[in-house]
Amino acid sequence: MIHKMEYKDRDTIISCYLPEGSAPDKNAVEELHQMTALEQTLERLTEIPGFFRRDLGRIEKIILTPDFHKGAGIPIGTVMKTKGFVVPQAMGNDINCGMRFYTTDLSEGKILEKLPELTKKLRHIFFEGGRQIPMTGRQRQALFRYGLEGLLETNQDSKKIGLWQYYQPGIQEKWLNRTVFRGSIKTDDTEGLEDFIGSYGQLTYDDQIGTIGGGNHFLEVQRVAEIYDNQTANAWKIKKGAVAVMIHAGSLTIGHHSGLLNQKICQEIYPTGLPRPDNRIYPIPMNGQMPQAEKRFWSSSGNAANFGFVNRLFLGFMIQEVFTNVTGECELDLLYDAPHNYIWKRQDAGETCYIHRKGACCAGGCEDMEGTEFACFGEPVMIPGSMGSSSYLLRGLGNPDSLWSASHGAGRKKSRGDAIWGNDEAFRQFMEQFHVITPIDPARMDLKGRRDILKKWEESIRAEAPYAYKEIDEVVKVHTIHQMAALVARLEPIFTVKA
Repeated sequence: MIHKMEYKDRDTIISCYLPEGSAPDKNAVEELHQMTALEQTLERLTEIPGFFRRDLGRIEKIILTPDFHKGAGIPIGTVMKTKGFVVPQAMGNDINCGMRFYTTDLSEGKILEKLPELTKKLRHIFFEGGRQIPMTGRQRQALFRYGLEGLLETNQDSKKIGLWQYYQPGIQEKWLNRTVFRGSIKTDDTEGLEDFIGSYGQLTYDDQIGTIGGGNHFLEVQRVAEIYDNQTANAWKIKKGAVAVMIHAGSLTIGHHSGLLNQKICQEIYPTGLPRPDNRIYPIPMNGQMPQAEKRFWSSSGNAANFGFVNRLFLGFMIQEVFTNVTGECELDLLYDAPHNYIWKRQDAGETCYIHRKGACCAGGCEDMEGTEFACFGEPVMIPGSMGSSSYLLRGLGNPDSLWSASHGAGRKKSRGDAIWGNDEAFRQFMEQFHVITPIDPARMDLKGRRDILKKWEESIRAEAPYAYKEIDEVVKVHTIHQMAALVARLEPIFTVKA
């Protein structure tokens, strides 16, 4: 039986959505228990004048999505609702790690026919310095402060060099409405990013924009295998047998910089003489008592989130460049781009609350999407499976019990270290059936004798192999039974690009 388990940890109500026959990961539960010690920190801080009011400064609820598993300090798949404060760690350091989904006019047959050539060019543009994304300091400052809208205002600086040839202002303006926050979080500052921004009027290159990142990040070309909701699929231009592109990437070192800065802000405002929390999890009050800390936090987080949106945009241009050069002119049309690591400010029952998502998709319903082209169906929800398995496209149902949230993937059942020692036969079969493009080409003649390099390459693939993850079908089933999101389509991989 698939079930939802609800319990209290200290004074916090926790709802856990579980796949059939599974129990919560013990290590993740222990990590969650350490996190809820935040309640003790809040109690101490209510005694400090000007920090919290007793009625504002509380955890309202926590839900655990079906892909819940251990993270680093706060588990992946944790969604927390608070009032009166935010917790930077509850969105993690890869701020605005998220998903981007394109429909295309390509056929699977054409891709398979050109797969060797595609592989070569994909490896070049993604891993061998083949991308060309020059920007001026003015553009970088604009993207950090205003996101995709800032890029729209300054795109002419690029002079259509390199991947900028695919940037069409009219299309980009339309796509803003298919991106959470319009991909544009307005910020007051770019604290600590001056060196990265560079010379105001000079076109220069950096090593960050257009990078997938490590771990479970990827770009995957997929085939629509099944349609479950014809009406929604038609509206979203999802056709059975068609080719789609799914991108999972984040804010890279910019997110890490912002995460560290947010931690610094937390520690700077923490009252002198008060015992520091053992779990090292700190809140920032959102009650107007510390306006400078609030402003710095939202600017820092917004800088990283804006960068994440722009990074995924250019990853899309990179796959478009390869397809155009190998298969001819093609159309990539954005369906949606959404973060799964961020903090949303929301009005609920007339009160302001903060929805923290760490490894969880937003899954708003029709009412939440009012004023957008998704108002009739709900918010697109993209849930990828493990490498080589199915991925799913759903529509959000705006369920407040699940804090308007859904899973962001299958969720690990083995740590990366344990997965390296997975079943050899299962790994061999997986590699025979699946096409993955990585920085290392194991077929290169000059690598035949390099066991050290090939061993490291194999371990990186094993760490993300299907047996390291939960069954995606069971994870998705929980969403439909508990009305977190409704099925639209299932997709199967054609190939995956992975660092």
